[in-house]
Amino acid sequence: MKATIITIGDEILIGQIVDTNSAFIAKSLDRIGVEINEMISISDDKKHILDTFAKLQNKVDLVIITGGLGPTKDDITKTTFCDYFEDELVVNKAVENHVVELIERVMNRKASQINKDQALVPSKCTVLHNQVGTAPGMWMKKENTVFISLPGVPYEMKYLVENEIIPKVVREYKRPYIIHKTILTYGQGESHVAERIEEWENNLPEFIKLAYLPAPGRVRLRLSGRGTDKEKLEAAIAENVKSLDAIIHDIIVGFDDDETLEVVVGKMLTKQNKTISTAESCTGGKIAQLLTSFPGASNYFKGSVVCYATEIKINVLGIPDSLIKEHSVVSREVVSAMALSIKKMMKTDYAIATTGNAGPSKGDSEALIGTVFIALATPNDIIVEEFNFGQPREKVIDRTVMKSLEILQKEILKNVL
Repeated sequence: MKATIITIGDEILIGQIVDTNSAFIAKSLDRIGVEINEMISISDDKKHILDTFAKLQNKVDLVIITGGLGPTKDDITKTTFCDYFEDELVVNKAVENHVVELIERVMNRKASQINKDQALVPSKCTVLHNQVGTAPGMWMKKENTVFISLPGVPYEMKYLVENEIIPKVVREYKRPYIIHKTILTYGQGESHVAERIEEWENNLPEFIKLAYLPAPGRVRLRLSGRGTDKEKLEAAIAENVKSLDAIIHDIIVGFDDDETLEVVVGKMLTKQNKTISTAESCTGGKIAQLLTSFPGASNYFKGSVVCYATEIKINVLGIPDSLIKEHSVVSREVVSAMALSIKKMMKTDYAIATTGNAGPSKGDSEALIGTVFIALATPNDIIVEEFNFGQPREKVIDRTVMKSLEILQKEILKNVL
C-alpha cells in the first residue's frame, strides 16, 4: 500500500506552526506496512485542494488529509470533499448528539448552531467517530483511492489514527511487513562511520536498506526490511545488527528511536543506583533538560545550576574570582572547579560541568570561538576534556551536550564492565 499525507492550512505554509501531524501519521502507517509516497502542505484554497486530490487519484491507495475541519468559514475541507465526490452535506445525528453532549457537559455551556454544524458531513462518507473532539473524521473512496479527512488538532488527529484508521486499514487491506531497526552511535561523524562499515553495507541483502541519520555528535543507522515473510525479515535484520555490532561496538550506545543517549544514561544510572547533577554555562541547561526528559528521572537527577554569567559561577558555585582571573572563565581549571562544586552542593555521585565560547562573540573570555571545556566529576576522579566545535553557535551547543552525555555514558560503562 502507498499513501500520501496532506496538511491543509496557511499557518503551516507561513511558518506560524510546525507540522507534527504528518510525522505521527507516517510513523503510524509505516508500522503496519503502508509506504509513504510523499507529504504535502497546501493552502486553504478550494481549487488548490481539488487539483491536489485529482493528481493523487489512483496514484496511491490512501490520501490522508489533516486540517480544515473546524466550525469557522476558513475551514473548507468538508465542502471541498462534497465538490470532489459530487456529494452534499447532511446532519449526522450521532455526531450532533456527541457534540452537544461534549459542549454542554465538559465545557458547561449551551451548544451553539456553529457547534452543531460540526455534525454536517458528506452523505456518502463513512464517519470516523472523534471521541475526544467535535470534528469527526471522514473516509471516502473514489475509484482506487481512499481519501481520509482528519482534524488538524494533534490530540484529536492522534485519537482517530490510533482508534479508527489503523484498525480499519488492518482489517480491510493486505499489506507487506516493514521492519526497522535503528542503531544509535555517538562520537564519530557520518563519513567516518561509513568508512568503517563499508564492506558490511555492501554485503547487505537486497531486501534490507541502510539509511544514515546524522545529527551533531551522533549518527543513527536505520536498517529497513520489506517483505511478506515477517520471521525472515526479523531474523535477517537481527543477524546483520549482530555483525555490525562486532565492527563498531565502541561507538554503539543503544538501539531503536526511543533509546537515545539520555535514555541509555538514565537507565544505567538507575540500575547502578547512582545520581547526577549539572553546572552549565554555554549549554544553558540543555543537559539537565535532556536528563529529565526520561520518565523516572527523579531516581538519578538531583539538580542543576545554569551559571551563564561569570558572577553566578562566583556567587552561587563559589568558584574563586582569582581562579577565573588567572585562567579565564573558559578554561580547564574553572570547569573542573564547577563540576566539583555542583557535585558537593547536590551530593551526587556524578556531576557534569560545561563552559565555552559558543559565539558569535567571545564574551568574558579570550578563548577561540567554538572552544568548549567539559568536566565530569566521578565518585573517584575528575575528567576534563577540551574541544573546538567551530561554528555556528547552535552546532557548538548541541555538540557540547551530546559529547557531555557520551563522556558520562563511557565512564558509567567502566563500572559495569
